[in-house]
Amino acid sequence: MHKILTLNKIASKGLDLFSRDLYEVASEIGHPDAIIVRSQDMHSFEIPETVKAIARAGAGTNNIPVDTCSQRGIVVFNTPGANANSVKELTLTGMFLASRKIFRGMEWVKSLVGRGDEIPALVEKGKKEFTGNEIRGKKLGVIGLGAIGVDVANDAERLGMIVSGYDPFISVEAAWGLSPSIKKAETLEALISESDYISVHIPLNDQTRGILNRERFSRMKRGVKVLNFSRGGLVNNTDMLEAIQAGIVDRYVTDFPDDSLLREENVIAIPHLGASTPEAEENCAVMAARQLITFLETGNILNSVNFPDCSMPLTTGTRIIIGNRNIPNMVGQITTILAEESMNISEMINRHKDGYAYNIIDVESPGTDALLTKLKGIEGVVMARIIDKK
Repeated sequence: MHKILTLNKIASKGLDLFSRDLYEVASEIGHPDAIIVRSQDMHSFEIPETVKAIARAGAGTNNIPVDTCSQRGIVVFNTPGANANSVKELTLTGMFLASRKIFRGMEWVKSLVGRGDEIPALVEKGKKEFTGNEIRGKKLGVIGLGAIGVDVANDAERLGMIVSGYDPFISVEAAWGLSPSIKKAETLEALISESDYISVHIPLNDQTRGILNRERFSRMKRGVKVLNFSRGGLVNNTDMLEAIQAGIVDRYVTDFPDDSLLREENVIAIPHLGASTPEAEENCAVMAARQLITFLETGNILNSVNFPDCSMPLTTGTRIIIGNRNIPNMVGQITTILAEESMNISEMINRHKDGYAYNIIDVESPGTDALLTKLKGIEGVVMARIIDKK
């Protein structure tokens, strides 16, 4: 029986995938094998020693101590693309809000309460204060062409925008999904210097933190509109306020409110609603659950942020999975121990990513606790597990 700990309210459509014959799922449970989390900050959370995997029901994993998990052999999954449509729709909404002064106009209309028959004339007189521009024919620069960035780029093009994208690490799958008429920017500086709208869709890490800063604002067109529905830390808020006051940035639309931004009338702050739709929450929960089930039952990995994607068809017999630091002679040491235990390897696969490697080994005889102890004793091994496939 596998135990699954939930740290946030997870959509039942995902949790229902866990067979009650094989899994126990609860928000309070001892010795969990895996954790599903949405937004709870796990950096101060004491992760039980029994945890083998953590699935984030969403794309970003900056609320999870990924480096610590890697060192402990805990596989961290995310759900890229599961909330893409939800975030894309809010991003497009942000473009309209930035262009047409819709919210200000709505607030002004509320001030007319009690004016009775005067309201139509007052509206006609006052509406000129809330005029804006169309987005058709304007240039949009999309930073990051993952699932969300591609969707934003494609739909913006359908709305008549001239779209460019920048992503030096674009995947083959994303490239196939991108409209062929969308221009590829060779550098980030080239993209931001020619765009009327800039929308950022990249993960937050040490390399991307503050990627939109004073230096880059100075290269942007005056009157640019910036949208951030990815992560708050991607934008240096102090520099953003300076750029707004200097007239470089006309509007900043962000899904990540910060006290420093809330007094600026040219900032449109939304309370982190990007993935807050029932559809997105269900999609993320289903994807997270399926990835955990696959990993716990077969050892196969898909969409991990700290270990490589690695899978082999499941047959019968015994499967051994091993995670290790990606250093020389690890496979040699592993296979030597298996040979000493008179275990014949029928299938084997090895993959590596970001300093860690992952091995799936199918053998023809049952594994033992003694074997597992030997494998875990190899210097550099961070996790090992035996799965009986019979």
